Amino acid sequence: MKKISTPYLLLLPGFAFLFTFFVFPILSLAQVSTATPISGGDVGEFEQTLRFRNYLEAFLESREHFGRSLVYALLATFIALMISYPLAYALAFKSGKYKNVLLVLVVAPFFTSFLLRTVAWKQILGEEGFVVPPLRTLGLISESTTLTSTAGAVIIGMAYNFLPFMTLPLYASIDRIDPRTLEASGDLYANGFTTFRKVTLPLSMPGVVAGTLLTFIPAAGDYVNAELLGGPNNTMIGNVIQSRFLIPDYPTTSALSFMLMASILIIVIVYIRKAGTDEVV
Repeated sequence: MKKISTPYLLLLPGFAFLFTFFVFPILSLAQVSTATPISGGDVGEFEQTLRFRNYLEAFLESREHFGRSLVYALLATFIALMISYPLAYALAFKSGKYKNVLLVLVVAPFFTSFLLRTVAWKQILGEEGFVVPPLRTLGLISESTTLTSTAGAVIIGMAYNFLPFMTLPLYASIDRIDPRTLEASGDLYANGFTTFRKVTLPLSMPGVVAGTLLTFIPAAGDYVNAELLGGPNNTMIGNVIQSRFLIPDYPTTSALSFMLMASILIIVIVYIRKAGTDEVV
């Protein structure tokens, strides 16, 4: 018998882990998504009937939540990118001996629970927080205007919670840029904007692509920010999946989860093809 090579043996634990915690759950989810409740059975009991209509019914009932989730995730990703790019640039080129300290501060929010960070934003944007009273004093918002239970609060919460996912890949990409390249651009009489557009941005595109994906994907499936910072009109698809799971309505929940994964996968593939790092206009 031919001897199995050592590299394949070393891969076995990894394959076993992926099958146990990824492939098997996905297959189980696919099986449940086409099931129907057992007539006269207990709550939560289903039988496999290959009812693919579950997908159509689940989408028609939740298409508004699908659209809202994708829009919120895109806006949160854009805000995170606008904040993280200057921050990552400053960390890479302007932080000097304080670079390590500032990097620790970037990841410091991870030392606190995701839930607690979101609750903190509920307090910050609440009536007794330090945002609403000054805005009312300046006349920027009326006395009846609130910041919580709004789409803006949900988007701000997601952008903040996923900000490190955007900042770290950007920093890693920008930090690899040789400063002499930027100096050479200046020697060729390029102004700051031209240098950024023609040199810095193209060279940092791997970090942009990685950061936007790491932010958008979890944001699209998030439900904690919508639950704590939003109102009835701000529920996302993650809230629908969570509520239907507790009923329990496992076929609908599984179908919604599969459609969410498929939607994100399609968006990611199109995005990578359009904004890949091989060719930047």
